[in-house]
Amino acid sequence: MLTVDNLVLVLTVLATAVMAASAAVQAVRCEFDPIGSIFLSVTTAVGGGTIRDLLIGATPVFWLQDATYLTTAVPVSLLSFFAARRLKAGGGRRLRILAYLDAIGLALFTLVGIKVALVHGIAPHFAVVLGCVTGIAGGMFRDVLSGMTPIVLRKDIYATLSLAGGALYVALSMYVNDEIGVIVAFLAIAVSRIVVVANAKDPGA
Repeated sequence: MLTVDNLVLVLTVLATAVMAASAAVQAVRCEFDPIGSIFLSVTTAVGGGTIRDLLIGATPVFWLQDATYLTTAVPVSLLSFFAARRLKAGGGRRLRILAYLDAIGLALFTLVGIKVALVHGIAPHFAVVLGCVTGIAGGMFRDVLSGMTPIVLRKDIYATLSLAGGALYVALSMYVNDEIGVIVAFLAIAVSRIVVVANAKDPGA
C-alpha cells in the first residue's frame, strides 16, 4: 500500500534525479569538469529541500538522515554529464534539455515540499509557499553557481506556476484521493512550464 511517507520518498528521489541531471547539463554548458558537475548537481538536488527543512525546524535535514538522495544525485550527475558532452554545442539543444528537466523538477519538488510541510503540521496556505521554495531554490543555486541570473528573477512565471500548481494540489486534496491530486498538479505545473519553454526564444547552447 502506498503511504504518505512512501509517496514523499518516491517523489523526492525522482525530483533529486531530475534536478541533478539538469545541473549536469548546465555544468557541461558552463564547461565544468566532472567534479564540478557533481558539486553543482548535489547542491541543486538538495538545496530547496534543505531550506524547507530549516524553515520548519526539521533537522537534521532530509539528506543527512537518508543517504538515498546523495547516492541518487552523484551517479545521475556523472551519467548526465557525459551524455550531455556528447551533444553537439549550438542550436540550443542543451538549453532545451535543461529547461525541460527543470520543468519536471519544479513540479516534483513543489509537491514534495507541500507534502513534507503538511506532514509537519504547517497550515495549507503556508505549505504552498514552502512547496514553491522547495521547487525553485535548487534551480536558483544552480544558476547562481553557474554565473547566471536565476530564472525566477527574470521576466518569467516560474514561481507563479509553482504556487498555482501547489494551490491546485491543496484544493484537490479536499475532494479526490491523494494520488489523483498529485498527478493532476504535477501535470499542471510541468506541462504549463514546458509550454512556456517551448514558446520562448533563447539562443543558448
